Amino acid sequence: MTNLLDNKIVLGVSGGVDSTAAALLLKKEGYDVTGLYFDISENNEEGINKAKKVADEIGIDLIIKNVNKEFCNCVIGNFIDEYTNGRTPNPCIVCNPNIKFKILIETADEIGAKYIATGHYAKTGYSENQSCYTVKVPTNVKKDQSYMLYRLESEVIERIIFPLEKYESKEEIRNIARNMNMSNADDKDSQEICFIDDNKSYIDFLHENGIKNKKGNFIDKQGNILGQHQGVMNYTYGQRKGLGIALGKPVFVTDIDVKNNTVTLGENQDLFVTDIVLQDVFFTATGSNKVPDFAKDAKLKGKIRYSAPMANMIIKDESKGLVTVSFEEPQRAATPGQSLVIYKDNEVIGGGIINDTIK
Repeated sequence: MTNLLDNKIVLGVSGGVDSTAAALLLKKEGYDVTGLYFDISENNEEGINKAKKVADEIGIDLIIKNVNKEFCNCVIGNFIDEYTNGRTPNPCIVCNPNIKFKILIETADEIGAKYIATGHYAKTGYSENQSCYTVKVPTNVKKDQSYMLYRLESEVIERIIFPLEKYESKEEIRNIARNMNMSNADDKDSQEICFIDDNKSYIDFLHENGIKNKKGNFIDKQGNILGQHQGVMNYTYGQRKGLGIALGKPVFVTDIDVKNNTVTLGENQDLFVTDIVLQDVFFTATGSNKVPDFAKDAKLKGKIRYSAPMANMIIKDESKGLVTVSFEEPQRAATPGQSLVIYKDNEVIGGGIINDTIK
């Protein structure tokens, strides 16, 4: 990696208002911005044309990369496998280190750019605690996306700029685009899962990919049959609505057993746990699943899902690639397949995929 220019930057461009505002802010600061559009569906003419239009309005070059093969193998493959196994995946967690930021770095190296950027609401910086570069919680805590970025390596984070990290509201971001007469300033936000059409559900997507419902039994925690479910992929931990069963009282999904094709229903109190076992663990400071020394026996905070508040916790055990964490207060519906992200002093230190809970 040589001859990288300090003012050159590659920005992930979707055609949405966040990446548009990021490009405008970077240009204002004097960066030579090149946009990069990720074509995940091989020939997304609508998405490509939208990105081209925005790039032309901003006045930046645009590179279009077909990442369909890598995206299908890595992100969509994981998505299907996890739901098939009764777990609830988060595709952005898989995509960010393996597709999005990997290809941003590769493209930056190709054109001699020192930095990369996206429209994420997060910040970066050098951590004295961790002795490495890390992702941090941004000013706009309501839109904090640091959770989604916990698997990025320090060498990648060192080259990231997040232009939106100081902004408090989405309206401020839209105003940046409005003030420059951008055509997408008032476009609605993109849907949660980028590879599923707005008019389809994740169940429709799974059906289209050959995954069929296999009916089975709803049971209680004693194993008594309560009724029939429509297939384990239709349910997630903590779910109450849409169960299709009436028991005269509120009930929640408290367990999913793919091997026996059963979904356990219980009371809200059955969802609370303090100890959670993580797999596929990654820590920024070690660049691996090894727990860094500063995190052992330390007071930390954790989030069991993107929308969950941070809660006090410690790392309790590390064994055979698995890490067990223990929360000060019980956490509700820790869901296998989702990520538990660990923080110290508003810095991301790592995390892992929820594998099991200890009740």
